[in-house]
Amino acid sequence: MMMENKVLIRLILPDLDDSFDLFIPVNITIYKLKNLLLRSLDELCDSKLLNGSTTLINKINSRIYNNNEIVINTDIRNASELLLIFNK
Repeated sequence: MMMENKVLIRLILPDLDDSFDLFIPVNITIYKLKNLLLRSLDELCDSKLLNGSTTLINKINSRIYNNNEIVINTDIRNASELLLIFNK
């Protein structure tokens, strides 16, 4: 299912040994996306790991996304697998 302004990604959380399939908006910055993901995950997982800074990485090509990039201007597309790493 393709939505005009969203893409379906697999978000992988190595620290929690879990993953989720999520629709994300393509017209926001990576910084806002990470905040949105953390708020969503806070409802799905009850974990202390969800605090602090994070890094978003493409699982296939190991690209680290800059906070100022807009999702649509990156290589994030339907079926992208992204790692959300919690910086300690």
